[in-house]
Amino acid sequence: MDPVVLAYLGIAAMIGLAGVGSAYGVTITGNAAVGAMKKNMDAFGNYMVLSALAGSQGLYGFLSYFLLAPKVFEGMTMAAAGAVLGCGIAVGVVCLLSAIRQGEVCANGIAGIGAGYDLFGKTMILAAFPELYAIITVAAAFLIGNTLPSMPV
Repeated sequence: MDPVVLAYLGIAAMIGLAGVGSAYGVTITGNAAVGAMKKNMDAFGNYMVLSALAGSQGLYGFLSYFLLAPKVFEGMTMAAAGAVLGCGIAVGVVCLLSAIRQGEVCANGIAGIGAGYDLFGKTMILAAFPELYAIITVAAAFLIGNTLPSMPV
């Protein structure tokens, strides 16, 4: 297999899995927000913010593309392509799971706010924990990308 194809498979997995995770996460929170609005319409701003949080992992997958794409070029080594593939799979899978789990945390907070509890700040804090691991994989993509050669001029 051509190393460039292998590297682009990693980038495709990274962007695709991160995007799917965010789509699931924001759907989970959106569904919870619609249910909570039936009880408490006044907290829509809180619902909206919590619903948007799980969308950040899709952006992390997209950001990681910009970190790794300059390292993909014709003539790259198989080792470099393997690094891009592995990094892409890692970022994609972690972002996928992080977004879904963050969506579940936020959905629980939305349900509690809808029931009249003051949980917005506490939910934001708890929702940061699953996101941390997605951020760590973006940092790893940056570090891995810095070890790879760029396209020769």
